[in-house]
Amino acid sequence: MTSRVPQAQLTDGVLMVTGEVSADTVVALREQGERLIRTASENLVVDLDGLVTAHSVVLSMLLCWQRLAHQAGIALSFRGVSGRLASLAALSNLEDQLAGFGPESVHPAH
Repeated sequence: MTSRVPQAQLTDGVLMVTGEVSADTVVALREQGERLIRTASENLVVDLDGLVTAHSVVLSMLLCWQRLAHQAGIALSFRGVSGRLASLAALSNLEDQLAGFGPESVHPAH
């Protein structure tokens, strides 16, 4: 069972994001992810398969991570994107800015 407490962990070039993200928990998760991104020396895949929620604060966090990675010369790509999160990104005109948010990459079951 997936823990509902949001977490990010980096293993072998994959930044795994799990849990339930809300306006109350996103800042701590964003900071945790930023610390991990700063330790990376190569491009990263952000795995969102364990993410329980699709919320605008998640998109904001991902954009913050992407900006930080870009400043460090690291590319982020995303996998395990839920249909709901991809729809939210499309409504916000962000799907082209987040690699892996296109229709071919989305998991409709989420």
